[in-house]
Amino acid sequence: MSGAKKKLALTRRFPKAVEERAERDYDAQLNPDDRPLGPDGLVELSKSVDGLLIAPTDKIDAALLARLDPRCKMIATFSVGIDHLDVEAARARGITMSNTPDVLTDATAEIAMLLMLGAARRAHEGQTMLRADAWKGWTPTQLLGAQLTGRRLGIIGMGRIGQAVAKRARAFDMVIHYSNRNRLPPEREQGAAFHADPEAMLSVCDVLSFHCPASPAMHRFLDARRIELLPQGAIVVNTARGMLIDDEALIAALLAGRVAAAGLDVFTNEPNLHPGYRPLINAFLLPHMGSATIEARNAMGFRALDNLDAFFAGKTPPHAL
Repeated sequence: MSGAKKKLALTRRFPKAVEERAERDYDAQLNPDDRPLGPDGLVELSKSVDGLLIAPTDKIDAALLARLDPRCKMIATFSVGIDHLDVEAARARGITMSNTPDVLTDATAEIAMLLMLGAARRAHEGQTMLRADAWKGWTPTQLLGAQLTGRRLGIIGMGRIGQAVAKRARAFDMVIHYSNRNRLPPEREQGAAFHADPEAMLSVCDVLSFHCPASPAMHRFLDARRIELLPQGAIVVNTARGMLIDDEALIAALLAGRVAAAGLDVFTNEPNLHPGYRPLINAFLLPHMGSATIEARNAMGFRALDNLDAFFAGKTPPHAL
């Protein structure tokens, strides 16, 4: 970038390496206290900057976009998901948006396997027993869980993350089924069974794992009716979006033992997850940690900055929306 440095605001605290690059290349305004700005704060910020590097916690909808100062022409989100953005409204106002795909595949796939194993092997119960000093010693029937070997794994959404989960699950000798908008070519399918209709796949899902985008068609996909299509004692894993699951239905199924266990990293209205999950001993819960590795988060920040660099150099950002 030539000439005076563009003014860029980072709306949350980001990894050190990301902030250092932003300060090197921009007249950067950081948020060291990691204080959520809210709509009014974002509007005020837009008056003094040329671009924003935002997080998924910053909801940029049509109402907010209508209030942004015309000076702010570029918004780069530190995320793959874009359900917090109104891309069409931004285009209408001449604002370019971008995201950060393809850099958190391995990190998220690892968390999916952690959730799968934690749910299947009753890890939350074991941890709770130890920390409460309630373990009285080994017994032959203590904390009997489900072995993943030979289990049928159903993956909804066979993009990069879904395929990475399938690759790892094969190392556990799991049998892979998947549902996707389009069937994969044989070299990427690697013997997995394709189901055009995700509902039709549920009956073979000893473990059901979500890796699809949020969309109106998938809103609360896993409801009470579809839970009844799963095998008795199935395990549900979600590292995609909380809105894919009907919380009331899943909680009821976990309480009744219809679903043996759930491993969840994402929730509707997070961080205000449904309180019914907290007391469940068969719910293995994590606080949206899917991409929480140094490597993945740095790569996300660098990709967001790559998009900003391209825009301010007069080019189309490589991951423009």
